[in-house]
Amino acid sequence: MHASCYKLQEKICKDFINPVSNSYNVFKKTGDMSYKKLKVWQEARILSIEIHAMSLKLPKFELYETGSQIRRSSKSIRSNIVEGYGRRRYQNDYLRFLTYAHASVDETRDHLESLYETDSMKDKEAFNDLCKRIDQIGKMLYKLIKRIDGDI
Repeated sequence: MHASCYKLQEKICKDFINPVSNSYNVFKKTGDMSYKKLKVWQEARILSIEIHAMSLKLPKFELYETGSQIRRSSKSIRSNIVEGYGRRRYQNDYLRFLTYAHASVDETRDHLESLYETDSMKDKEAFNDLCKRIDQIGKMLYKLIKRIDGDI
């Protein structure tokens, strides 16, 4: 791996890698690094699972309309993080896919609000919990993008 990749990893590891495995040190020594250790990916994964479960409880007429769209947009968040991570050697590509992931966060939030506003989703507590999770992921992605771009 190029030295510039190590520098990029060093920028993001402190705040964005799950400390359970001390993965940055492992990465430096063995190259054993995975997108699965990114906190933001872990949160996006949980969100996509929760959105999927919620969407299957929607009225039948929403199941294949907004339900399908919100499932796809929530899964797109995690998928774009993975694809960007796979291209992390090229900073502009990494940033592009993280930006796509951030756009999918906004899209997911909009679908969720639409479902709640039209009374297709009636559980206010579930709505608020999902909104908080979506907002948290959006903030994490924003900080990660800024960190990689050198603004932090």
